[in-house]
Amino acid sequence: MRFLPTDEQLAFTGSLHTMLAAAGTPAAARAWAAGDPAPGRAVWARLAEAGVFALAVPESRSGLGPLPAELALAFVELGRHAVPGPLVETVAAAALLTALEEPAPAERLLPGIAAGEVMATLRLPGPGPYALDADAATCVLVVDAAVPGPRPGPPGGGGAGDGADDGGTDANGGGGRGNNAGNGAVGRGGGGERVENGDGNSGGSGDASRRGPGAARPQALRIAPGHGPVRASADPVRRLAVPEEGGEVLAAGPGVAAAAARAADWARLATAAQALGTGLALLDRTVEHVVRRTQFGVPIGSFQAVKHRLADTLIALEFARPLVLGAAVSMARADIAAAKVAAGEAAYGAARTALQLHGAIGYTEELDLALWLRKARPLRDAWGTPAQCRAAVLRS
Repeated sequence: MRFLPTDEQLAFTGSLHTMLAAAGTPAAARAWAAGDPAPGRAVWARLAEAGVFALAVPESRSGLGPLPAELALAFVELGRHAVPGPLVETVAAAALLTALEEPAPAERLLPGIAAGEVMATLRLPGPGPYALDADAATCVLVVDAAVPGPRPGPPGGGGAGDGADDGGTDANGGGGRGNNAGNGAVGRGGGGERVENGDGNSGGSGDASRRGPGAARPQALRIAPGHGPVRASADPVRRLAVPEEGGEVLAAGPGVAAAAARAADWARLATAAQALGTGLALLDRTVEHVVRRTQFGVPIGSFQAVKHRLADTLIALEFARPLVLGAAVSMARADIAAAKVAAGEAAYGAARTALQLHGAIGYTEELDLALWLRKARPLRDAWGTPAQCRAAVLRS
């Protein structure tokens, strides 16, 4: 079976490539890292006009989809151009809202996501408390343990949602743990990447002994009222923060956990596509460098060792591409996990190759290459480390 884009899909991605090449995304990414989201929001608005976010939203909610294949192709271009912002998290939020049993949150938020008016970030339950770009997002969605008390009313009622997020088992192998924020190298990436089904009591859901050990913990979806200070990250463009407790509860119950699991699948697919685009950008820039850089009177790209290193990088990326496209067609959890492993490892390998072949200049922040170099490792681990994704494939 061959997974080849159609002419319409190629035209769509070609238009995205042209638009983003002219949009000055490296400058927007640097401004985003410095805490100025205005240039990034301008790029975001142009992406919304092109229909990128509408691809994750059903037609019944003012969207174009859900169209995971087109979305994956679009995210390859977003990764290739280092577009800043909670791109993956907004798509995951759209998937979560679409899969909810309660229609009111979807009716309220999905049209804004499709139009680019709502920039959402999402944190799912797990060991790490971080959400990505919470300081720039207009909507910080949090899925955590259901809180004591009655079920929430319709959105807009302003119920309390200050549930505690305690550890549990990973339902999807999602989410990569990073280093401690204090050491300046948080590799967690996509905020709350894990979907958790833990044991124990959960408010308003009855006695855990009646559910039995290992039963799924009821969860609640809420809009966080704010967030804590931005933490250090391996990629300064990925601004990590801890969402505050409380806020309006949009939905609660077992349906939230199922919707969160679906959201994690979409997030993992989008991250894989973004990582593939990142790796392709690193390879392109490295090839340009080795053609220009001379040593002993000849381009270093003519050296056999350099050619072999670049060929290995290209093969890894080209092997990952059909896995990403195939996963977008099937949307099977094991296929998505396999694509995430291949794309994440290929992008990280491309970063190592780029750094080695650029030499000392590759370590400088002034070179735009740093935007992609510092993104490859967090993307590899965000929404599922390689070990977690491999485990998901073996479980299938």
